[in-house]
Amino acid sequence: MRAILLCTALLSVSACWPDSAPKSVKIEGQTMGTTYHVTVVDGPKDLDEEKLSEVTEAALKDILAHVNNWDPTSEVSKFSASASTDPVEISPELQSVMSEANRINALSGGKFDVTLAPLIDLWGFGPKKPGEPIPSDAEIAAALETVGQADKLVLGDGTLQKTIPGVSLNLSAIAKGQGIDAVGDAVAAAGATRYLVEIGGDLVSKGLNAEDGPWVIGVERPDAASQTVEVIIPVTDLGMATSGDYRNYFEQDGVRYSHIIDPTTGRPITHTTASVTVLADTAMSADGLATALLAMGEEEAMPLAEAEDIPVMFITRKDGAFVTASSSSFDALLAQMEDKD
Repeated sequence: MRAILLCTALLSVSACWPDSAPKSVKIEGQTMGTTYHVTVVDGPKDLDEEKLSEVTEAALKDILAHVNNWDPTSEVSKFSASASTDPVEISPELQSVMSEANRINALSGGKFDVTLAPLIDLWGFGPKKPGEPIPSDAEIAAALETVGQADKLVLGDGTLQKTIPGVSLNLSAIAKGQGIDAVGDAVAAAGATRYLVEIGGDLVSKGLNAEDGPWVIGVERPDAASQTVEVIIPVTDLGMATSGDYRNYFEQDGVRYSHIIDPTTGRPITHTTASVTVLADTAMSADGLATALLAMGEEEAMPLAEAEDIPVMFITRKDGAFVTASSSSFDALLAQMEDKD
């Protein structure tokens, strides 16, 4: 669920570098129900904190106007609220995120699904509150009637169409990554060539950090009570996202219910994979893939990762401990990063 930027010791994303290091500009703020941090190293002289903040906020405002599920005036909210089954013209931003969502949906055998909102709500991770009765088989079956992006949505060239009324979009599993990429693109357009953009633990990196090495990221142990680093990962010129089941869940009658819903069953996941970290060319891809592979679980997802060269690390609960496993491409990327250090 969270990645932590590291210096020599564990520090926050806004950690200070030595006085002799290249000039760094750092800002932080709030967005998407969480925090963001942006760091630029050796940027243009005019890219000070004020301008960097302006660039970042403008990029976030623009992307949220298209993909923010919590804003009733956003493009995605208006699409969800409509009962029409006619094709609707959509923005390049929504086209981009839906194209990647469709790719990941197909890759994961439907385990990643942006039409999952009825089930999210039904299981208490939306308006319904935990503690209310566990959904019945009939309620789950009814919710599944409007779930399934592969056959409930048709993405055209600049259009999106529902095949039945009542279908809605929830982009929370991929839109944060898209927002990170949008800020990164805006920062690059302002002249930065070395930067890190992080929102809620997911990130995109470009170039080297202030110590002329890869950005050093700590992946949190999937234990809400510990807040300790399980694995340290060096990254540069990559997007990175971590998805976990250990912060957003509820327990009822001795059973633990995760917020990660399997769209193929309509029920929370039951496997023991607790955290998935993905490296990708973009934060958007990493964000969506991390959710998809967590929904699948290590046993099902590792063969897919090897077949598709997906750089991924799994942390799984086994016999009261956490066990880490990673794909071949993940290990290869880390070896490349270590060579740059």
